[in-house]
Amino acid sequence: MTLPSPARCVLRIEDRHYPELLKEIPDPPQRLYVLGDPDALLPALAVVGARRATPYGLTATRMLSAWAARAGYPVVSGGAIGCDQAAHRAVLEHDGITVAVMAGGPDVLHPRAAADLFMRIAEEGAIVSEYPWGTTPAPWMFRKRNRIIAGLSAAVLVVEAGLPSGTLSTADHALAAGRDVLAVPGSIFSPTSRGCNRLILQGARPVTDSSDLRDALLSTLGHPASDHPWVPEDAAPLADSLLAALTADPMRPDDAAAALSLDIVAVVRRLGELEAAGTITRYPDGRYGPGSAP
Repeated sequence: MTLPSPARCVLRIEDRHYPELLKEIPDPPQRLYVLGDPDALLPALAVVGARRATPYGLTATRMLSAWAARAGYPVVSGGAIGCDQAAHRAVLEHDGITVAVMAGGPDVLHPRAAADLFMRIAEEGAIVSEYPWGTTPAPWMFRKRNRIIAGLSAAVLVVEAGLPSGTLSTADHALAAGRDVLAVPGSIFSPTSRGCNRLILQGARPVTDSSDLRDALLSTLGHPASDHPWVPEDAAPLADSLLAALTADPMRPDDAAAALSLDIVAVVRRLGELEAAGTITRYPDGRYGPGSAP
């Protein structure tokens, strides 16, 4: 299945509209097939993460991508399920600019279930690929396209990644191109955070909130198009000790009560309030945590 094209163009590496940052990577594509607005190919922040994302990863992705959009920074990602799509959707919800880099042709839906998302990206930003229209993606193309995600970006933010992980190849390409690598730290007990924690150990800049991201981007991309001091609304409730604990490590009510030395009745009551507010979700295994169930 392919997308109807709102606008199509092919940028050759010698064209003046070809992204300058992309020319600087070790193996830049000679042609870039663009579905959408080529003017959206601005120096950007790449936001990438696990396909099998946890609620923690999805929540962090939405929070940080939304901040970047509201602040005026373009966001690039790979259109994959999990963190990538969460980043694209958060940017679009806040009227930002987002670019999806595809493994196959830019007009080929992958995954097909995200047709609505790809249509919006093509209409309001751009979908790009080094492969011609109609090219079906092959497994080996996905890691290769990661160099383009890194190449279009002044900094790469890895939100969630295991070990080993295809997501980490984007960080490798960023380092090869001399770009900044940022990472969201996670629990030492979470397999999906081991890659990010390892990146931080190796020198990646940790990002724990929007102010960390802002400081990092000011040093790479400079001042955004709009200097908006916005702080995500969902950051405020983290002062709640129960919510903070569940955000870090989803738990059952009795485990949460024991970990926080709280009365089980008070915990159950507070869980009901947080769930009713949509702040947390009850997972099929009985645990409570942020966002949607994994």
